[in-house]
Amino acid sequence: MSTYLITGGAGFLGINMTRYLLDRGHKVVSLDIADFDYPEKDRITEIKGDIRDRAMVDRSMQGIDFVIHTAAALPLYKKEDIYSTDLDGTRNVLQSAFDNHIQRVIHISSTAVYGVPDHHPLVEDDKLYGVGDYGICKVKAEEICVEFRKKGLCVPIFRPKSFIGPERLGVFGVFYDWAKDGKGFPVLGSGNNKYQLMDVEDFCAAIYLSSTIDAAKANDTFNVGAKSFTTIKEDYQVVLDRAGFGKKITGVPAGAAIWILRILNKLNISPLYPWVYETASKDSFVSIEKAEKVLGYAPKFSNKDALLRNYEWYIANMEKFQKTSTGISHRVPWKQGALGIVKKFF
Repeated sequence: MSTYLITGGAGFLGINMTRYLLDRGHKVVSLDIADFDYPEKDRITEIKGDIRDRAMVDRSMQGIDFVIHTAAALPLYKKEDIYSTDLDGTRNVLQSAFDNHIQRVIHISSTAVYGVPDHHPLVEDDKLYGVGDYGICKVKAEEICVEFRKKGLCVPIFRPKSFIGPERLGVFGVFYDWAKDGKGFPVLGSGNNKYQLMDVEDFCAAIYLSSTIDAAKANDTFNVGAKSFTTIKEDYQVVLDRAGFGKKITGVPAGAAIWILRILNKLNISPLYPWVYETASKDSFVSIEKAEKVLGYAPKFSNKDALLRNYEWYIANMEKFQKTSTGISHRVPWKQGALGIVKKFF
């Protein structure tokens, strides 16, 4: 039995990873600035603190075997918080782990590091180019990880496609809200582009594998995502079909919509951040062959499976989170902004 520290343990990935580890008999310590408000609270050790606080991070490392570094300031956060959390906070976690002789730190990056690609599938050796402050910081955070690899710390890096499942709201909550209200849903462009997703359970399995295999193999960078996926129009339609109102995914001209979203973003009333709307009308998928070969990664869920599982969780838990105020994390409903007006026409 090992003890895992999860930074960002109260977040969407954090709680799913916590449950995954508890089910396998491991101990979990959560470090997060947010409260760990789940039924599993009595089964874990909760440390409420900020990864930008080095003393707090050092305290959290005591008795830890593995660190899963999920804590991050997401794209809709303030610029200064993105830089201080995603860079300074990441350096704190890695330096503290190194000083405290932790076995390995599993760093959660993003496929946002690839920017707006000109080819697919993307592979781990492709050029990195961050879009927006979040993307830029994700690239720089990986550079910090590589620094610590050179010092001798084992640092597996994951670049996941957008992952969904129980507890996930955020931008997907907008889609599910429209579906349950009997609305169709607009997508940028024709909707015939391939856009890979991933179920959070598959992601947890990949992360866990990287903590159990030989360190020399794990000390690498891996793309992860669903193995089975089709187009946005086909995959997302399964949710509207399940909602049962006969509504459809509808394509809208990408060029004009993106310009409008750019303007709304500058006015701080866009519900979407740049990397989402700049890539939504294009193909977006990665090769998972490396993770399959090295880690033994074997995703169970297709895009359709993951979307339906997340939607069914949404419907089952609506009363709970509809009482929650809106925010900018993946665990709470997002303000729909101008999309709330558009919704009336679908």
